[in-house]
Amino acid sequence: MRFQTPEGSPAPVRRVSFNLQRGESLGLIGESGSGKTTVALSLLRLLPRTAQISGRIELGGENLLGLSEGELTRRRGARIAMVFHDPLAALNPVLRIGTQIAETVRAHRSASRKDSWAAALGLLRRVGLAEEVARGYPHQLSGGMRQRALIATALACGPAVLVADEPTSALDPVAQGGIVELLRQLRDEGVALLLATHDLGLAARLCDRIAVLYAGRIVERGTTAEVLARPRHPYTMGLLRSLPPPLGSSSDARLQPVAGSVPPPWATFSGCRFRDRCPRAGDDCAPREPELVEDAGGEVACFHPLEAR
Repeated sequence: MRFQTPEGSPAPVRRVSFNLQRGESLGLIGESGSGKTTVALSLLRLLPRTAQISGRIELGGENLLGLSEGELTRRRGARIAMVFHDPLAALNPVLRIGTQIAETVRAHRSASRKDSWAAALGLLRRVGLAEEVARGYPHQLSGGMRQRALIATALACGPAVLVADEPTSALDPVAQGGIVELLRQLRDEGVALLLATHDLGLAARLCDRIAVLYAGRIVERGTTAEVLARPRHPYTMGLLRSLPPPLGSSSDARLQPVAGSVPPPWATFSGCRFRDRCPRAGDDCAPREPELVEDAGGEVACFHPLEAR
């Protein structure tokens, strides 16, 4: 993926590949700036016109990159939908919540105003909101209620794939718990869920598999249990060591944040992208970039992976 700019053509995301089956959940994990949102938006082709996406984005055997804008519009919402990071920005501030959901229903179904409004009320009930919310405006709702309303909008036409970009990061713990349970129910009902998040705890609760993203490349991939219990890439281990201990834990270990920061999207690379921050980097990390290869319990892109335990 490249962006055309006056200063050049940076490639913030490269060679990212994954698959997602019905009823399965995949966590795309990484720090801010790692490329998670860019990947999520690219699946629905919601990136700016300056973005050039190569490869294939297949949904049910159909390549979304080959569709016209009109054809793609008919797929968005109906077959693949997205829950955005900031629900207050994603919802229209001057339209009632019920109106926004009903309009989504009418855009993809041959439904009357009465039937689409009834569908909107049903969707609100499904995500745990009272019917009265339909007559409210986004600014009148709490953060958790807005996120549920946004999920109801995304579910309006029964999509097969739901892309969720940091769906709980701005919510309090109680609201987070409700959203997690709702997403888990949707997954159990057969919706394929792609979760883009920096929250490893959230991924552990929701995801079957994890793909760790760093500077636009997947550096480790495997089952959630395997990746979190036996991380092989130094970056994955760094993320885990940055986590505070669980509430009630007797551990007094100090947090060990990953040194440095994610390189900017316009950065160019020779060799391993993580080597400037990696405690295990060697001379062989500079000439070429490691490939993502099969390893004990999953896949890892590293010349000096952590030992399997």
